[in-house]
Amino acid sequence: MSTTAAELDLDLDAETERVLLWREEELERVGYGRETARDLAERTYVDLHLAMDLLQRGCPADTAVRILL
Repeated sequence: MSTTAAELDLDLDAETERVLLWREEELERVGYGRETARDLAERTYVDLHLAMDLLQRGCPADTAVRILL
């Protein structure tokens, strides 16, 4: 059975959403507020590890966002 282009698009969309939700959860876990975490998670150019490290080292979330964006 072959996979259609539409099915591949749906698979890709589902995977993209899973990654986005994971990124958002990780950012919330270290202390970003829900809206900020979602905004950062959606910006794929934001380095997740740097975003998390900034808060874990004591950087205030608003300052971290200014650094990241």
